[in-house]
Amino acid sequence: MTALTIHDRIALQDLVHRYAEAVDERDIARAAALFTGGGVLELPNPPASLDPVVSHTGIDAVTAALLAVAAVPVTFHAIVGAVFDPGPTAATAVGRVTCTAHHLTRRHGKDVDLVWHIIYRDLYRSTSAGWLFARRRLHVAFIESRSVAAMRAPGPTR
Repeated sequence: MTALTIHDRIALQDLVHRYAEAVDERDIARAAALFTGGGVLELPNPPASLDPVVSHTGIDAVTAALLAVAAVPVTFHAIVGAVFDPGPTAATAVGRVTCTAHHLTRRHGKDVDLVWHIIYRDLYRSTSAGWLFARRRLHVAFIESRSVAAMRAPGPTR
């Protein structure tokens, strides 16, 4: 196990934040490109299952899985914590990333925020293109529902 450098840690922080931004901006191709060619995205099926039950392997499968977020008018992912450690092999790292994911939608004629409190369990691989996700497992710690007073129309904010 090789120690992670400060540069590795900054690059890993950047990776997880770019993923959140790409999903929120609905740039699914950019989000999927943050995975290795054989990268795996493991997802739960809330509320029935809060732990991963479905696995999507490869860029095309990850892209198809992430397209489901397009059905939600607005999302807002806030990274609230991230811890990175050396991985099981050279050129890998593992991470535990906590996130509050807001899913704003209309239900029964009212704007509602379904808040998922997420724990990502990640495996990263250092590549010639930089650090990428080799595996991303999404666990939902809990879900809450909140009413929304106002909601910005979806779309890029750049």
